[in-house]
Amino acid sequence: MSERNESQDDRESGVAFGEELADALDAYEYPISLEELLAEHGDASVDLVDGSEPLREILGPLGEETYESKGGVRQSVLTMVDSDAVGREGYSDRGDSTDLDDESDESV
Repeated sequence: MSERNESQDDRESGVAFGEELADALDAYEYPISLEELLAEHGDASVDLVDGSEPLREILGPLGEETYESKGGVRQSVLTMVDSDAVGREGYSDRGDSTDLDDESDESV
């Protein structure tokens, strides 16, 4: 795997853009319509925690949309993926609110 691919393929919110799609998003001259994007790369897969999904299935429901930058495309994908893409819902490795409540009740 190339260094570029490793850096481009880092997961963000449970979603990884493959090298092909990441390179395509870098190469576009924006703005680009959703229709144009899907015509060229609608079959490109976006990797999720539990498999992958074609870009067309993720962004297709948006209808008419125009993207001003690759960041706009990425944000739309992150917004539109199913909640299963991000793994366990409501999970945090920072403890829960009851941990904080218990600490405030302790005397010093």
